[in-house]
Amino acid sequence: MQLFYSNTINSDSRQFIFDKIESRHIVKVLRKNEGDTLFITDGNNSLFQVVILIASDKKCTVKIVSIEQKEIPRNYYLHIAIAPTKNNDRLEWFLEKATEIGIDKITPIICKHSERKVIKLERLERVLVSAMKQSLKFKLPKLNPAISLSEFISQKHQGDLFIAHCEETDKKTLKSELSTKDDSKEKKKKITLLIGPEGDFSTKEIEIALQNKYVPVTLGESRLRTETAGIVATQSIAFFNES
Repeated sequence: MQLFYSNTINSDSRQFIFDKIESRHIVKVLRKNEGDTLFITDGNNSLFQVVILIASDKKCTVKIVSIEQKEIPRNYYLHIAIAPTKNNDRLEWFLEKATEIGIDKITPIICKHSERKVIKLERLERVLVSAMKQSLKFKLPKLNPAISLSEFISQKHQGDLFIAHCEETDKKTLKSELSTKDDSKEKKKKITLLIGPEGDFSTKEIEIALQNKYVPVTLGESRLRTETAGIVATQSIAFFNES
């Protein structure tokens, strides 16, 4: 299956017209013709099966044949708040891989030691869309605007709260902490994890998180780059919840 994305397609429509860029890709690059079947997601768990009516490279028009509501095959909701990396490519890599593995929400957080404080959401959104389509997922992760760590913590997030930091303090592994909280009666567990910049969280930032009931965890013996820590955490949570 080759998956397309549109946030404007809806179940009330009988037909849909792709924009100029997608139309050209479908007709000129993929060489699709009238009568060919395509699949579109709205990024909100809906899968539309469509048939091309007009194979125009400017306005490719399709008829909606069927709509299927997909369920996310995970029993948890993952929100990672991560400090933007100095090299934007590394943040994009994290977003791409986390989307492929499975994540629901990402919030860039600005910390005391952050080297990047300006985020261009439009470019990062395109990375998320591309990764969703490539990995054949039907739910687009939500990317929030960047906010300060203190503002993020003040929002009082629900569920299991963790902070991964490098200070030599009493910490347990993320896996062991997930195990102790696995008796939750929630239908879908909510997990929020803080990952700091490469200079790590400041001691004061860690203290504020702990005061707000974030549990300190380690992601292993190695000192990881920010984006690597994000991927390790995403995969660890996915792997733990498979069993």
